[in-house]
Amino acid sequence: MHEDFWQERWARNEIGFHLDDVHPGLRRHWPRLAVPAGATVLVPLCGKSLDLAWLAGQGYRVLGVELSQKAVEAFFSEQQLEAEVSQEGSYRVYRAGAVEIRCGDFFALSADDVAACQGVYDRAALIALPPAMRERYAMLLTAILPPGCQQLLVTLDYDQTEMDGPPFAVSPREVRELYAAGWDVELLEAKEVLERNPRMRERGLQRLEEQFHRLQRRG
Repeated sequence: MHEDFWQERWARNEIGFHLDDVHPGLRRHWPRLAVPAGATVLVPLCGKSLDLAWLAGQGYRVLGVELSQKAVEAFFSEQQLEAEVSQEGSYRVYRAGAVEIRCGDFFALSADDVAACQGVYDRAALIALPPAMRERYAMLLTAILPPGCQQLLVTLDYDQTEMDGPPFAVSPREVRELYAAGWDVELLEAKEVLERNPRMRERGLQRLEEQFHRLQRRG
C-alpha cells in the first residue's frame, strides 16, 4: 500500500493488526528455525509489536523497519526504553539495548544494512502488500539477505473476493512462487482462525486460515 495509507492508519489509531501480546505462533515455531543466540533478526514493517521485545528477550539483536514514526516511538515508550536517535541515510534510527528500529521506507534497505541478519520474522509485512508489491518485496529480500538466513513467515489465506485487503490473502502456492528463486520453503502449520477473529467475519469472510512457513535462503 502507499505510504499515506499506513501513515493515516497510525494517525487515526486504526491498528487492528496490532496484537496486545506476543504472537503465540512465534513462541511455537521460532525455536524450529534454530537461529543462533546473539544473531540479528530482521522484522519488516514491525509497527510497535511486542514480538520485538520477545525476540530480544530470547537473546537476539533485533532490527525492525517501520514507516510510521508514531509506531516506533510508541514501541520504545511502551517498553519503557529510552532510545538513542540518529539519522543514517534515509532512515531515522532508534536504538535501545538489543533493539534497533529504522524508521523509513523498507524498500530503501541495502545488503549492507542486513549483512548481519541470520533470521527474519515476517508476521505483518507480506500480507500487508498488494500483489505487485509482494513480488517486489520478496525480490528485495532475496537480493539483500545473506545465504543461510532463515525466515519465519506468517500468512493468511481466505477467499479474496469476500474481502478487500489488507490483510491480503496469500496462499502457500504464492509463497512458494514468490520465494522460488532463492529460498527453500516449508509449510509448518495451517490452522483455521476465523472464530477468534470476529472483525474478519464481520467483513464477510467465511474461512480464514493462518499459515506458518519456514524459509531458508539458499547459498
